[in-house]
Amino acid sequence: MGSSEPYKARLLSVQSAGVGVAGRRGRAVTEVGRVVGDRARVGREPGRPHVLGTVRNAAPHQKVRGRTGPGLVVRAADVRLAVREGREGNLVLFCVDASGSMGTKKRMAEVKTAIVSLLLDAYQRRDTVGLVTFAGATSTVALPPTGSVETAVRRLESLPTGGRTPLAEGLLQAADVLRIAAIRDPRRRPLLVLVTDGRATHGDNAFARARQAAGWLAQRGVATVVVDCEPHRGVRLGLAAELASDLRAEYLDLGDVAAGNLVRAVTERKAA
Repeated sequence: MGSSEPYKARLLSVQSAGVGVAGRRGRAVTEVGRVVGDRARVGREPGRPHVLGTVRNAAPHQKVRGRTGPGLVVRAADVRLAVREGREGNLVLFCVDASGSMGTKKRMAEVKTAIVSLLLDAYQRRDTVGLVTFAGATSTVALPPTGSVETAVRRLESLPTGGRTPLAEGLLQAADVLRIAAIRDPRRRPLLVLVTDGRATHGDNAFARARQAAGWLAQRGVATVVVDCEPHRGVRLGLAAELASDLRAEYLDLGDVAAGNLVRAVTERKAA
């Protein structure tokens, strides 16, 4: 892992608030949190009633129901459930480029430190995590989605690197992991974190196939963050930024993963 110590990572989250599992990451409609509205109950669905909403729903029917005295005649169909907004726990799936194009041993150590920092942040936010890697001619599910961040860190530490870059294969493997996870745990919304320099060198039309896979993920609404690991020295190709555009993803330079660099990242984005 090198000598670098993990640091406080900036918050990555699914941008739009949907229905999620209670945790400590992005906004979501969860079982706990502040009441923001009410909704109809489906069948015998359990949940905490929203009193005002239920009264409002029952009030117009009192004459028809024959009420003549005080109180309110409430039927099961009148019951409204409280809608609560809190913080959710996500499935954070790391898709990591472990190919030789990722540069020197020192650069790869920086990449691993950044990912470990994000993994520790995931632990604190009650996320589940998974790890897909790609290098040589194949992609690998190094760790299926799990609540064990310690296992993810160990798998990352022993990650072999080198060879060509099967970027398209990595993206498609990540998509398959997310598909299976959605079946097993549909309320835990996914966040894909793609860590790469954006190069694709395995197979014919490698980068075009990678962009096609990225567009396919974007069409399916997969929330994604691209962490660009291209070195700053020499000529920069900007391929990871192109990929982020295809994915409709948030784009970060590797140096912007640290929470301390958040102000600089926001300032640069506003200037752009």
